[in-house]
Amino acid sequence: MPRTFQRLFNIRREEVLPVVLAAFFFFCVLTALMLLRPAREALGLQRGVEVVRWLFMGTAVITLLVNPVFGLLVSRLPRMQFISATYLFFAASLLGFYAVMVFAPEAIGITSGQVFYVWFSVFNLFITMVFWALMADRFTLEQGKRFFGMIAVGGTLGAIFGPWLASLWAGVIGTPGLLLVAIGFLLLALCAAWALTRVQPERPAAERNADTVEGIIGGSAWAGFRAVFQSRYLMGIAGYVIILAIMATFIYFTRLQMVAAMEQELDARTTLFAYIDLITQVATLVMQALIAGHLMKRVGVPITLALLPATAAMGFMGLAIVGSLAALIVLEASFRAVQRALMRPARETLYTVVSREDKYKAKAFIDTFVYRGGDVVGAQVEGLLGRLGMALAGVASVAVPLALVWALLGLWLGRAQARIAMAGGATGARAGLGNELSVKRIAP
Repeated sequence: MPRTFQRLFNIRREEVLPVVLAAFFFFCVLTALMLLRPAREALGLQRGVEVVRWLFMGTAVITLLVNPVFGLLVSRLPRMQFISATYLFFAASLLGFYAVMVFAPEAIGITSGQVFYVWFSVFNLFITMVFWALMADRFTLEQGKRFFGMIAVGGTLGAIFGPWLASLWAGVIGTPGLLLVAIGFLLLALCAAWALTRVQPERPAAERNADTVEGIIGGSAWAGFRAVFQSRYLMGIAGYVIILAIMATFIYFTRLQMVAAMEQELDARTTLFAYIDLITQVATLVMQALIAGHLMKRVGVPITLALLPATAAMGFMGLAIVGSLAALIVLEASFRAVQRALMRPARETLYTVVSREDKYKAKAFIDTFVYRGGDVVGAQVEGLLGRLGMALAGVASVAVPLALVWALLGLWLGRAQARIAMAGGATGARAGLGNELSVKRIAP
């Protein structure tokens, strides 16, 4: 491989195939998601913004109920079997929605739209959580810093390709046909996952002995819940994720309020949502391809984790001053771009230094229920501020101080990760980070 290419993308020759497979895996996942997302957003608004707040609460409850089921799968099945079971379950669910839309179209209405909204929200969290858990399991901390950003490029390309494919084929095969296309991409993603586990180079012998690559993880279905509350490090990640969800929800409901006030038809709203998504994905692409890997390697995970809080603080201050839809689009595009291109790869490296059980069980609890819990808090706070007549200024008065706390937490997490890795995993965690008994893995 030319040295220029290696320097530009921060990747070695023997790592190219695993990275390409991982990027293709994420491409398929995000294509499936983005084929369906604009319809989810439009369906959620059919009964107004207030109903969406309750749908958020319903989603949080469903993720809490699903977590022990996923934990049981992780405890009883080898890794690729429980990953396959998760993806096949959601593919089968899509097939069920397809059957209803084709064979019982009279059943499609507001209630069924709300069911799809909640189902999609759970689907979105679980398939992306499983993807990133596998990435943290297959790659080391040093590798994650260098090319998790590159892997995320595959997801961004899928997020661009999905809406484009939907706009191209929706009029030809209809919405039910798009569900079948999404199923196809989920199955392709699963094939890429299996291939990735076969081509990734072996770990060092000492690490293989401590953490068997293909063995059954074992443990309790509730281990993920307990691990989060027993570990300051995992609690810190959970806190970071809660604030992330609150901030994203503030932006989300501000967008819903502005679009709802425009009094457009359902199709026009769907088009606008798709347009905003497209702008965001394009803005993300360059950061992921050329900046993310170099940034984490040079300035470190702590600074990278603090960039999104800084972006949010400046964006909310600008939105409070200008208060227009154009300002909101700039805020949302910049927030999502930094989130997906820089913060998400950095956040996923935090899991490279925890045990394999925590990579799947604790991460599932944090990335699904904890995240949706933050959604509920953000939705209720935003609604309360609206009822008090505080509008954008009120949201900004809460968001800006919260962003400062968020930034400090990101700095602490990045430094804690480095201390765990340098001190030797579980031993270092016990010595310097309190009850980090589950942390095992170290960076090479």
